[in-house]
Amino acid sequence: MKPLILVTNDDGVQSPGIAALIKAVKPLGDVVVLAPDGPRSGMSSAITSHVPIRMKEERKEDGLLVYSCSGTPVDCVKLAINELLDRKPDLLVSGINHGSNAAICVLYSGTMGAALEGTIFGINAIGFSLTDQAADADFKDAAAYARIIAEKVLKTGLPSGVCLNVNIPNTTIKGIKVCTQTKGRWINEFFKSKASQEQDVYWLTGEFRNDEPNNADSDEWALANAYVSIVPTKIDLTAHGLLDEMQQKFSSLHLSSLPS
Repeated sequence: MKPLILVTNDDGVQSPGIAALIKAVKPLGDVVVLAPDGPRSGMSSAITSHVPIRMKEERKEDGLLVYSCSGTPVDCVKLAINELLDRKPDLLVSGINHGSNAAICVLYSGTMGAALEGTIFGINAIGFSLTDQAADADFKDAAAYARIIAEKVLKTGLPSGVCLNVNIPNTTIKGIKVCTQTKGRWINEFFKSKASQEQDVYWLTGEFRNDEPNNADSDEWALANAYVSIVPTKIDLTAHGLLDEMQQKFSSLHLSSLPS
């Protein structure tokens, strides 16, 4: 039996990135695509709970089924696993995102939200992103690296609770580096302008501030130096190393110690 590969993204089922990813992984197994029916960037792990979700078959051919969904990237993963597929996928690939998901962006990314959701279900999962937001971005090299990384994961698997955040630079690539997530944050995040009746409105914008620009182990350094970055990313956010310290700090607190 061929491996079963689930493909999704957050840019929509018609995006060039997902077309490149489908083409890259199709030789590796049977491919089922379930992706949003339009752009859902920045959705992280959002789910739809207040309205029904609709699913539509887009096309069918040998070894490939393509569906769209009215929900979020995580909705797509949940719907595929619970309602669409007759067996657990051997691999989930998400992307190829139109723009970087390195550093802190992993927390906001719908691409990575979908990959993390796959990990929750015990599926080997990878999120792929290209560091190019141009309308005519070339996904050729990104797709080639997606193919070889996906093939490796299919053969060797991933540790339980871990997915891969893969970012591909828009340049001549030197190779692959396994990295840490860069420490940093977004600054100057909003642009204020006037709407009708002189009401202030705010547009999300900003710039990324890298707090460790010289850290050669980080994903931002790798991308700036023409390497594909791979960050092993966990679903468990517990700061395990601090459990004893936090226990000592908080375990003695009681409501009876509050002033009357």
